[in-house]
Amino acid sequence: MKTLVTSILSFAFAASLGSAVLAQEATPANGAAPAHHAESETPHYPLKEPKEEEWTFAGPFGHYDKGQLQRGLKVYTEVCSACHSMNLVPFRMLDELGYSEAQVKAFAANYEVQDGPNAAGEMFSRKAVPSDHFPAPFPNAEAAAASNNGAAPPDFSLIAKAREVERGFPQFVFDIFTQYQEGGPDYIHALLTGYEEPPAGFQVAQGSHYNPYFHAAAVLAMPKPLSDGQVTYDDGAPATVDQYSRDVSAFLMWAAEPHLEERKRTGFMVMIFLAIFTVLIYLTKRSIYANKEH
Repeated sequence: MKTLVTSILSFAFAASLGSAVLAQEATPANGAAPAHHAESETPHYPLKEPKEEEWTFAGPFGHYDKGQLQRGLKVYTEVCSACHSMNLVPFRMLDELGYSEAQVKAFAANYEVQDGPNAAGEMFSRKAVPSDHFPAPFPNAEAAAASNNGAAPPDFSLIAKAREVERGFPQFVFDIFTQYQEGGPDYIHALLTGYEEPPAGFQVAQGSHYNPYFHAAAVLAMPKPLSDGQVTYDDGAPATVDQYSRDVSAFLMWAAEPHLEERKRTGFMVMIFLAIFTVLIYLTKRSIYANKEH
């Protein structure tokens, strides 16, 4: 048994070293396609792996920073909502960000939604109420694609859970024990801050933009959406691209998993119960078989 465990640990250590070497070879410093790929082969994307950022909602006792979520909402409404919808998020959920009922109603009233039909059988527009969802900026996917270089912007409701870079073996094994679940926010932050000039000799088609952190290619249709000083925060937080990216990434994580804090509290209580239950089972077994011959 000891030999088996030693062999497994040795294999895991060797695999981790091999993964690190391959990752270093696969991602050149300039973000270009890996050198060992032939011209006819497709390089592995993203060209650069997102870094692990620090989030308040990380770990078993993680929680959302309501101030950060409010800033992220501001970035979304002033920048992202021009192209990206959040069809699955109702306005009423904004009270979880620390807003009062009156503030949520006032916020929803800034939007118009289509309703109906009325008595004449016609659809009509009205001001949104808290029970409505965030309206989409385009009437359909075709209109969205036509306005964005042929690529329809994805819905942001679950984007923080849908976009995640595979970490490979043995890292995903370690993630089980560290409870790493922030791949989505890490990816969004890296993408928003990762726009850069393409390496020498790299051809970027017109209407495309180089970003080595994009998960599907080296370029994407979305131009750099954020710039320093673009959004003014009410709480005096830095008006930088990095801060905007962190805040909107945290907000999108909340939109995708609004009950994260409750889930983690429940999970912690379950683990405490299982630990106590295990001890009781062990003591019961000791008590029952204490006076029996083996």
